[in-house]
Amino acid sequence: MTSADPITLFDRGALRLHRDRAARIGCVDFLHAEVADRLLERLDDVRRQFRTALDIGARNGALSRALRLRPGTEWVVATDPSPAFLAQGQGMRVAADLDFVPFREASFELAISALALHWVGDLPGALAQLRRILKPGGLFLAAMFGGRTLAELRTALFEAELTEEGGVSPRVSPAADLGDVAALLLRTGYVMPVADAETITVTYPDALALMRDLRGMGETNALTARRRTPLRRATVARTAALYAEGFGLPDGRIPATFEILFLTGRAS
Repeated sequence: MTSADPITLFDRGALRLHRDRAARIGCVDFLHAEVADRLLERLDDVRRQFRTALDIGARNGALSRALRLRPGTEWVVATDPSPAFLAQGQGMRVAADLDFVPFREASFELAISALALHWVGDLPGALAQLRRILKPGGLFLAAMFGGRTLAELRTALFEAELTEEGGVSPRVSPAADLGDVAALLLRTGYVMPVADAETITVTYPDALALMRDLRGMGETNALTARRRTPLRRATVARTAALYAEGFGLPDGRIPATFEILFLTGRAS
């Protein structure tokens, strides 16, 4: 592989370790739980039963457990890069890299994912693999972070690092835009593709509390091109100050914006 290969965008070992750490310290899962609930509501609208389902990026297995309780479900397979997360789940579990789908063609009637696909280096390739493992007429349903996610933190980090360290390094992962993912669904062969976006805003007492939650979610920087040294204390302090100054709310708290892209498509 060359450095231009999209698969190398993320450090797969670091991603796995971050998710393992989140599982061990008591996963901060309120955001993922909320998004999973919204996915299940969309699944209710389909008015169809799915006998076989694949949960991609299953984390601690909450979505898989909910799927097993749905009428008509016979078996659910949960996949995640993190063995520590999978150890907290139940049923059939497979440790698998998010960029590679280790199942044969036409294995599942449903492929579903709650906030995992933003860690895929080659999104077109992953979408094509997921379409292939669906049975004819099978449903793909996913939620992933969009490009406006953590816009406030990105801005504050950029300005703080530029001031304190004289340059910037990749600190926050790139994310897809709504128009891009809608086009990708078409390009990778899905029938009746739909993509839409919702925004979830969470407030925190300060930027440090937000950063702690991101660590507890397993959503910290795993870019291959990231700087391997931690942020300097002065940079962290300036980030918090810039965040509060630029985005602070009247009650003294700060908002953190999470743009959630919902993707739906069927296999022909």
